[in-house]
Amino acid sequence: MKLILLPLLLLASAFISAQQLDTPNYTVEIQQLCPEGEVQCQQVLYKGTSKVSGASIELKGTAWHSLCADGVTPCRFLVYQFKNGRIRYLVHESGLLQVIGRSGRVLVEEQGVWDYQQDSQQGTQQEQPNHNTKPEPKAKA
Repeated sequence: MKLILLPLLLLASAFISAQQLDTPNYTVEIQQLCPEGEVQCQQVLYKGTSKVSGASIELKGTAWHSLCADGVTPCRFLVYQFKNGRIRYLVHESGLLQVIGRSGRVLVEEQGVWDYQQDSQQGTQQEQPNHNTKPEPKAKA
């Protein structure tokens, strides 16, 4: 029983960072399923949907980072990589979506625009402060 509860507890406390990439022909949603503050998240989900056919695919993958001067510490995010058999899906920091075939041939290459969203696992969002409120007038003495 404890072995089942521990992963569920960790998952419930995980911070999901959701990002959506919109290209001319695809919508790609990337979710990092790692605790908040983990720099090099290796639990990444990809959901790509064709805007033309409506077909979609879900894959698990990893994030790649450049290394800092010490050669060990991850510094800058470079690309997400997902595999479906021998086909690789690359989603670059710049918003470039590439699908690379078995022979290394580029099957899809489209530039997109990122839409970043952050949400907790339970689906709660931070309430935005209301800047439209006016201070109450002071009572005259």
